[in-house]
Amino acid sequence: MEESKSKSQNSTINEELLKGVIVEAKKAYRNAYAPYSNFHVGAAALTVDGDIVKGCNVENASYGLTQCAERNCINHAVVNGQKSFEFIVIYTEQEQLTPPCGACRQVIAEFFSPHASVIASNHLNQQKLWSVKELLPDAFTPQYLLEK
Repeated sequence: MEESKSKSQNSTINEELLKGVIVEAKKAYRNAYAPYSNFHVGAAALTVDGDIVKGCNVENASYGLTQCAERNCINHAVVNGQKSFEFIVIYTEQEQLTPPCGACRQVIAEFFSPHASVIASNHLNQQKLWSVKELLPDAFTPQYLLEK
């Protein structure tokens, strides 16, 4: 797995577990609704309870209402009462590995520890790993609202 410059605390992810999460991200990818951009994305995350949740991007003719796969994945978990995660996988069939957009980085920072892994994966079985902190340094998180 290609890694960004500094290693994430969770970079020792069990390979079999990671493969299973990637499989679920691929399944979510197949359900993406992307008639405008034709840019399909699937995401799957492992919760601290060991469950795998997934999401896909859902575009809208009013482009600003489009939901990214990562946010759909996290929202699905929250609806089911899960708010803590080990890592998330973002799957595309692009040759260039795709990191999360800025909005998704902010939502990921809300629910994942700064050292949790964010993994991009593609159809060529390539992977790149970042920590949440690498993707969004100095993130605005709940601690700024809860600590005075």
